[in-house]
Amino acid sequence: MLSTFRRLKPTILAAAPLLLLLLLALALRIHRLETQSLWNDEGNSLRLAQRSAHDLIDAAGQDIHPPGYYLALKGWIGLAGESEFSLRALSAFEGLLTVAAVAALGRALFSRAAGMLAGLLVALSPLAVYYSQETRMYAQLGLLAVLSMWLFVVWLRRAQMGRARRWALGLALCNAAGLYTQYSFPFTMLAQGALFAAWFVWRRRSNSTARRALIDYAALNGLTLALFLPWLPTAWDQITGWPHTGVDLALDEQLRTVFTWIVYGNTAGVISWPRFIWPGLLIGAALWPDRRAHRFPHSWRAGLPLAWAGIVTGALFVSGAYREANLKFLLPAQAAAALVMGHGARRLWVAQPGNNAILSQRKSAYICRLVAGISLFLVIIGQANALDALYTDPAYARADYRAITARITADPRPGDAIILDAPNQAEVFTYYYRGETPIYKLPRGLGGNDELTRADVLDVMTNHRRIFVLFWGEEERDPNRVVQATLDEHAYPVTSAWYGDVRLAVYSVLAEPPTAPQVRTDALFGDHILLDGTALSAERAQPGGVIGLTLFWHTDTPLDVRYKVAVQLLAPDGSLIAQHDAEPAGDRALTTTWMPGQAVIDSHGLVIPPDLPPGTYTIIVVLYDINAPAERLPVTVDGVAAGDHLALPPLEVH
Repeated sequence: MLSTFRRLKPTILAAAPLLLLLLLALALRIHRLETQSLWNDEGNSLRLAQRSAHDLIDAAGQDIHPPGYYLALKGWIGLAGESEFSLRALSAFEGLLTVAAVAALGRALFSRAAGMLAGLLVALSPLAVYYSQETRMYAQLGLLAVLSMWLFVVWLRRAQMGRARRWALGLALCNAAGLYTQYSFPFTMLAQGALFAAWFVWRRRSNSTARRALIDYAALNGLTLALFLPWLPTAWDQITGWPHTGVDLALDEQLRTVFTWIVYGNTAGVISWPRFIWPGLLIGAALWPDRRAHRFPHSWRAGLPLAWAGIVTGALFVSGAYREANLKFLLPAQAAAALVMGHGARRLWVAQPGNNAILSQRKSAYICRLVAGISLFLVIIGQANALDALYTDPAYARADYRAITARITADPRPGDAIILDAPNQAEVFTYYYRGETPIYKLPRGLGGNDELTRADVLDVMTNHRRIFVLFWGEEERDPNRVVQATLDEHAYPVTSAWYGDVRLAVYSVLAEPPTAPQVRTDALFGDHILLDGTALSAERAQPGGVIGLTLFWHTDTPLDVRYKVAVQLLAPDGSLIAQHDAEPAGDRALTTTWMPGQAVIDSHGLVIPPDLPPGTYTIIVVLYDINAPAERLPVTVDGVAAGDHLALPPLEVH
């Protein structure tokens, strides 16, 4: 036994760094894996995976992604279940394998140490961790892209020795799996084509080897295409049917965002240009010429990850698809950048500069190691800070459907309704919601019929007294905001809260909001905003009920400040009981869009607490700068200063 251990000891010691690296990567990917709620697209992934394989493939034909990941998820949940942790664990596992594949690719291209450093930079990357914690196909995209590039390098190396057919088959199968996973995978294949062309030119003096490799390369790509051929018409229709989603942003800002996501992560915030000096030094060291003999020239090996990252990144700009939501396609580019930086750090560490007039060889080597250590340390510190933000900063949290459904089920009432305004909400909402309140998915189908949508909303209001509305992704199916506009016009908004990028609004259906004031006020807020009058939904209120207030505004000059309206219910002692804040007309009529003389109708609902004792209460109206909530506009009535609010006639609660 002891002799066996002694024989295995060198192997164990050699494998220990990789094992520790993988343990670190695993810990980062399963940390708080189930803490956040599933969001819209994750719910869509689950519902697709729950279908039969035949139905899944048919449904994927109507989706914007091929079916490969959904089929993999279907097999996974058959073993692991459908809890939040289980659903995301597939991506976490694929992210873990990506780290191992990067280490293997770095070793194949450069050295074991370079591969380990590259793996470390992927293990710590917030971008890689983020998509390793999401029930979507992007971690699988990253894994297959790295694995494909590793197979490509190994195949090409063995092609020079005439023993490459099995590796060519593996590369063909891997590329086919990548095509069935995500439509951005062809950019990795395009990078391989450019690299093969460069290798072919380099090997032109060995005509037989190069010619045989060319035949094999054409054959393996032919096999990949043949395997993908059944899906190719669907892929073409989906890709050519994508709308233009690019954003108009200065090129330098686009580049800075791309570099930030690749080097420091998607949760790093705004990174100043000087902080790119450190990865720049590592990349520069990686590209420094090396004339020592290798199976591949150094320029080709160092150029591989650069060409790969450049083609994947450049595709975003050339296609006009640059926007933050599409930067997840940079996962292969992040792995490529990690390979370059890992190689650069290792080269600096082992560099042996010659003597010069200023520094000895020993001092030069010390400086190179210092630059390598400091540069790598600062990149890792940047990643670590961004990882902390990924786990703890609410700004990077996914939409919280778990909390939304908890809010709705906390106080169910007869006459409630739920409207899901946008695509892909029903799948994730019903994952959490188990109540009996009717759910309406509006607009119907793919939307586009505003009159039908308006009629559907009015029908919901006819049969229900309180309506919960989840607003998300309206640009796709309700770009004219018909659902909200109809509710704002015929009901009273009571509350509104953001849960990530989903807004939960509650409307109360009372008497039809009036189109003209019941009470004239002629109150001037600031110098140019006039409140012509008000109208209440009822003369009296009841505890536990809602009182609706409609305000009628206009301005005598264009405004350049966005103001928000606050309607407050005050007790006799002036203490606050209830409040509703919103920009006019449910945030749809921003004051900066008002035209002089234009009438703006603005409705608000105030919830009367169920334990409020009967008595006489006061409603006040306040207007304030949205960027300075504490600074209320002064109010003037009939030329007399009335303070910083307008008090309406007393409200009786019975």
